[in-house]
Amino acid sequence: MSLSLVVVANARLPSQRAQSLQVIQAAAAFARAGAPTVLAHARRRRTTPLPAGVDLFEHYAVPAGARPEILEVACLDAIDLVPRALQYLPARLQELSFSRNAARLVRERFGGRTVLSREVEAGRALLRGGFDDVFLEVHRVPGGRTRRRWLAEAMGRARGVVAISGGVREELCALGLDPARVVVEHDALEPSRFAALPPREEAREELGLPREGPQVAYTGGLLAWKGAEVLVEAARLLPAVRFVVAGGMDLDVERLRERARGIPNVRIDGFQPPARVGLYLRAADVGVVPNRSQPAISARYTSPLKVFEAMAVGLPLVASDLPSLRELL
Repeated sequence: MSLSLVVVANARLPSQRAQSLQVIQAAAAFARAGAPTVLAHARRRRTTPLPAGVDLFEHYAVPAGARPEILEVACLDAIDLVPRALQYLPARLQELSFSRNAARLVRERFGGRTVLSREVEAGRALLRGGFDDVFLEVHRVPGGRTRRRWLAEAMGRARGVVAISGGVREELCALGLDPARVVVEHDALEPSRFAALPPREEAREELGLPREGPQVAYTGGLLAWKGAEVLVEAARLLPAVRFVVAGGMDLDVERLRERARGIPNVRIDGFQPPARVGLYLRAADVGVVPNRSQPAISARYTSPLKVFEAMAVGLPLVASDLPSLRELL
C-alpha cells in the first residue's frame, strides 16, 4: 500500500469512552495494512491513567505489528471543570480549538499525505487552506444551522465521505451530497480481542459471578440515550435473572448505581479495561442494547461497538427496534 495517512480525531487517549477504543484500533489497523499512519488526537486532562507498565496499545489490546505515530494536539480543555449541564460552550470551544490546531499541524508537517478527519471543522479548515486530499468520517449530522453549513461546505470539497451508518448517509445526501461520494463503514472492531476467551463457567468465576443461573450483560457507555436505566427497570421485573453492567464514565456509573439501589439482582461494575470486556460477554447468556428512540444519534446515527463485540463472541442479543440497530441486526 502506497498510502500515507493522517487520522485526525478529537479523542482523549486513554478514556472511558468507546470512541477512544475505535479510534486507536482503526489507526493501528491502517498501519498494519501497510499505510504509514499518524494519529493526531486531543491533548486532554487525564481522567483514565494507564496501569503501570502498560502502554496505550497494550491497554487497547492492539495486535502486534506496525503502530501508528501518536501525536497530541493542544486545545482549550475546560469541559471537565464545569457540571455536565453547563458543558455545551466549553465543549464547542474545545472542538474548535482542537480542529484549528490539528489543521495547522497537518499543513505544517504532513503535506502530501492523505487525511481522514473525524472532525468536520478540521477537515473544513484544511480544505479551505488548499489541502485537497481530505476524506471526512461523519458520525452524526449536527442540528445547528452553522455547523450544518460547515458540514455541507466540507463535504462539497472533500475527496470522499465515510458515514458510520445508513442513517448518517441518508441525512448527508439530504444535505446535497452526491450518493456516489459517500460509503458506509461501521465502527471498527478488532476480532483478536475475542479470540482466546475462556468457557462461560470460567469467565463467570474470574468475574466473581455465580456459575449457575441466567445472566444478562450490558457493556458500554451509560449516557441517557443508551437506555441503561431501562435495563435496570427490567431487572425489577425479573428477580431470578442477574443483570451485570460493565462500562461508563464515573458520573454516569454513580447515577445508575443510585437508580439500581435496592435491586439485588443488578451488579454495576463501572468502566473496564478493553481487554476485560470479552469476559463479561462470554459470561452472559444474553446481551442487551436498550437504546432509546430519541435523540437521533440513538435512533438513526449510532453504530454501537457493543453490537459487533457481542456478535464476535456469539452472544444472543435483545436490542431496541430502531433503524440504527435494524441496519446491523
